[in-house]
Parts: sequence; C-alpha cells; structure tokens
Amino acid sequence: MGWTGQVLRVNLTKGTCTPEALNKDWAGQYLGQRGLGSKYLVEETDPKVDPLSPDNKMIFATGPLTGTCASTGGRYSVITKGPLTGAIACSNSGGYWGAELKFAGWDMIILEGKADKPVYLCIIDGKAELLDASEIWGKSVWDMDAWIKSRHQDPMMHVSGIGIAGENGVLYSCIINDLHRAAGRSGVGAVMGSKNLKAIAVRGTGGVKVDDFPAFLAATSAAKEVLAGNAVTGEGLPAFGTQVLMNVINEAGALPTRNTREVQFEGAHDISAEAMAKPSGKDGKPNLLANQACFSCTIACGRISKINEEHYTVRNKPEYWHASGGLEYEAAWALGAATGVSDLDALTYANFICNEQGIDPISFGATLGAAMEMYEDGALTDKDTGGLKLNFGSAEALTQATELTGKAEGFGKELGMGSKKLCDKYGKPELSMTVKGQEFPAYDPRGIQGMGLTYATSNRGACHLRSYTVSSEILGIPEKTDPLVTDGKAGLVKAFQDATAAVDSAGLCIFTTFAWTLEDIAPQIDGALAGEWSVDRLLEIGERVWNLERQYNLQAGFTAKDDTLPKRLLKDAAKTGPAKGLVAGLDKMLPEYYAVRGWTEDGVPTNETLSRLAL
Repeated sequence: MGWTGQVLRVNLTKGTCTPEALNKDWAGQYLGQRGLGSKYLVEETDPKVDPLSPDNKMIFATGPLTGTCASTGGRYSVITKGPLTGAIACSNSGGYWGAELKFAGWDMIILEGKADKPVYLCIIDGKAELLDASEIWGKSVWDMDAWIKSRHQDPMMHVSGIGIAGENGVLYSCIINDLHRAAGRSGVGAVMGSKNLKAIAVRGTGGVKVDDFPAFLAATSAAKEVLAGNAVTGEGLPAFGTQVLMNVINEAGALPTRNTREVQFEGAHDISAEAMAKPSGKDGKPNLLANQACFSCTIACGRISKINEEHYTVRNKPEYWHASGGLEYEAAWALGAATGVSDLDALTYANFICNEQGIDPISFGATLGAAMEMYEDGALTDKDTGGLKLNFGSAEALTQATELTGKAEGFGKELGMGSKKLCDKYGKPELSMTVKGQEFPAYDPRGIQGMGLTYATSNRGACHLRSYTVSSEILGIPEKTDPLVTDGKAGLVKAFQDATAAVDSAGLCIFTTFAWTLEDIAPQIDGALAGEWSVDRLLEIGERVWNLERQYNLQAGFTAKDDTLPKRLLKDAAKTGPAKGLVAGLDKMLPEYYAVRGWTEDGVPTNETLSRLAL
C-alpha cells in the first residue's frame, strides 16, 4: 500500500520495456523517491561511470505519498550521476507528472543504455512502449508537449522531457514537466539527451491505495489545517510565492550580487514579489496574473506571469509567453541580482526561455554572472563572446545569452559548460561560485553562516534544498538562530539534511516544512504504509540516505577537500549590511560537522556509523 510495487525497466539500447517487482526490503530501508532511487542507482552503476555514457542509468522515482491526497503529494525525482558535477544527482520536481505515473501503476522507471535514434517513452496504464521522436527532436519543451498530446489525442496526458539544451548537452540542462515544472539541477536533462530520449509521456487511470484509509485521512486532514494556519504556507507563499524572500534576504545582507562581489542588490525591490504584483502597461495588469498549485497542493506557490509588451518586445509564441510559469525567487535572483539586471520583464522573458528549452536558471544566471565579471575584467573579450557585450546590468546581454545557451549556439556553447569549466578555460577559476562544480543559489554564506556549511557538504554540489537553514536563521522556523554566528550550525545543518532526505523520499514538497515537522508527516506515512512509521524511523532513513549518497561520492573520487567554498566567500568580507566585515566561517563549522555525522576527520563515515545505518 502506498507503493504500487511495480518498477518499469527500460533498456533503450534493446528497445525493451520490462516490468519487475519493487524491492520491498529496500523500500523499507529507504522509503521511496530520493532514497529508494539512490539505492537502486548505487547498486546498479559504477560511481566512476561517465555521466553521459550509455552505462550511466537514470531513475525516475516517486514516493509512497505521491499521487495521494496528502498535501503536495505530487513530487517525483530524477536520480543519476550528474554531468555538471560528477557527483550523485537527484533533482526533484512537482506538477502533475509524478502523480500520473503512480496512477498508471508504477513506482519507478529505470532507464539504461542508449537508443540508436530519438525516441520517447509512452506509458498508458500498464502498457509501455518506445516510439519514434524524430519529428520532435530539435523542438522546444512546449512544442514537444503539444505534439505528443496531439498525436495521442489525449490532452490529459502528462509529459516530462527535454528541450534543445538537453539534446545539445548543456551541462545544467534540466527536465521539464507540465510546461514549467522542473527537475532542475545537476544536468539531468543532458543525461536524458545523451540517451536519445526526448520525453516520457504518461496517462494513468488508476489510483493509489493506502494501508489504513481512516487513519490516513485523519492525518492528512489535520496536516492540511496546520498548513492553512501557518503564516508562510497559508498566507505568504500563496500570495507572493517564493519571491516573498527577495527583499527579506536583501535586507539581511545575504543576497549574492554581481557574482557575489556584493551581498546586497540596489535593484532588489524592482524584481521582487511586490514588483510582480504592481499594475503596469495600458491594460493595468501586473506581471503576476495568478498563482498555481501542483497536484494535491494546498499551498499554491507557483506563479503565472505575462510580459508588458509596451516595455519589452515579445517574440515567437505570444500564447505561451502570456501564460506560463512566472519568476520564483531562485530564478529571479540568478537572472537578476547575480547579473546586476533589474528589468523585471527581461528576467521574465529569460525565465520563459529556460522553461521552454530546459535550462536550470540558477546555474545559468550564476554562470552568466561569472562571465560578466571576466568580461569587465578583460579575461573575456568581444572576440571570445562573439560580440556580446557582457556588462553587469545589461538586460540585452541577459536575454541574448539565454537564447544562445538554450540553442547551444555561439558563446552560448561556452556558457553551457557551467561556471567552473568556463572560468577554468579562461584562467579565472577563482571567479566560479561553485561547490563540487555546481553553482550555489541565492543565499550568501557570509550573511547566513549555516548556508555556507550546507553548500560545502551538499552531496549534489551547492544546494539550498538539501538543508534550508534559512528557515531557522532568517525566518525563525522551527526556532530562531543567529545567522551571523557559527556556533551550533553543525548540528543544525545535520538535522535539516536528515529531515529533508526523509521528506524528499516520501513524495512531499519541502515547502511543507515551513509549517510541518516530522511529527506531522510520520502519521501520514504510517496511515499510507503497512508497518510502523515513527519520527525516529524517518530520521534514521534520512541519515541513511545522506550517508549512502556520501559513500557514492567518495567512491566516485570526491574527498574532504571538495567540502569547501569559493575563496571569495572565505577571504573577502561582506562590504555592507548586517554581515559587514564577516566571511564564511566554514573552518569553524566543518570539523564539528564531521564529528556529529559520525565521520572521520577526513570526512569518511566510520565503520560504526555504517554498521548502525546498515550500509
């Protein structure tokens, strides 16, 4: 119950689709989605595999609460070895696709090998087949989605796939489902493209059974009341989305600006949630048209936006530009503050292209910010950029660079490598704001110290969603901690990491944890699944998942030397704001973190830790 008990194994080389039983022992140890998918990847692939070779595998995995009436129970993850980092990758997405896969009767899809020509996988309930995708190879995500639904004459079909960026090997290309929801980080789209797999289209007409329906319904109903009564999940996110953070983080002096040269952006208010809601143009309509919810979500933090055509000329498909996913905080930061651009319409346009072509806006914006700094410092010339004037603050440079990167044309090919490889190529490695090769997101560790440790130790490279200490350090959830001190942050980060791994493995959205603790989540899982599922069991699963990922990375060649931050954050103090004069105090936090994790001084899990977690 909760699990369907079925896995679809697709061998792209042979063109076969074979059902098999879910490994229930592993499900008991790793729950689902992130945890269970990672377990399958670890058992079936060599950690040293080339991420873009046929020997790498991709796993699309749901959680036991995916497809149920649990609030936000619509998530799925893509697990593979990431080409941007060479580390284990697990990218999480919302929308409706994950629930549809469960309705079709599948917990997981394992993709192996490489097709000899472009194909897409079509799943209609228990039937799965690989079909020719030649007509949509080279097409955008949006054109692909429309073509597949038209071919199958089913507007209710849900599609997850790649745009041109994934086909062309942009190392931070993502997988887009439902037009603008993304499995966004670490380059999972490039892995899909390397396998000649354009999309997975799913139609399911079944449902998801739970073990104890009355108990499950009582638990989910109580949990929804908690979400509705919380200021963040019941008010802030529905009204303003994640963009509610723009002015908050800027005032805290933790908004990385112009490739982290500064920690505050003078144009933050112009690209904030408040700006999105402000009427503009002759029609008097704001940038933000409406909010939108993923499957079974009672928060509805998604944005639907339009561009003011009087201010910014719209090209190509006006029917899409006016009704697609609007800016979320991370994208607005990356396309805006990281590049110094404060033109809201330009940011919205660039974000639409990222959705249309399948690009992670975090890595793209951060990479462009690094390129802009190299351009202004003279390390990049007009000859290198093909004539692009990559000045900080240039909306024209932002939009042109986005288009070129999506198509992998001109200097866009260079930008598609990611900032680490780009900065290395032009002799400025110190200007790459990355950890393990992945660009870090919208929180400067000098102003939020816990995020520095979070970035440095994240198993998939710099990531805020692996341990969102911003919740505690800035928002005071579940309790307030001082963002400017390092004391106690090792234990805080570990607690967030373990709990987040459990939530990701359940099939729920991490945004629920602004209101929920595991005390709210455990009864929902307990009602859905047979056996006893306590808070302690979930915490142990989270810790097991974290150490499993760590072991994979160690075997892939990573060491404690990779648990670090860019020198700029460790040496150059913040110039303004509450953190003025501070650097990231990683040297104070990391040894304590290794100790509380039960790892050696070299960051390796001890035999005692591995034995305790049955690893």
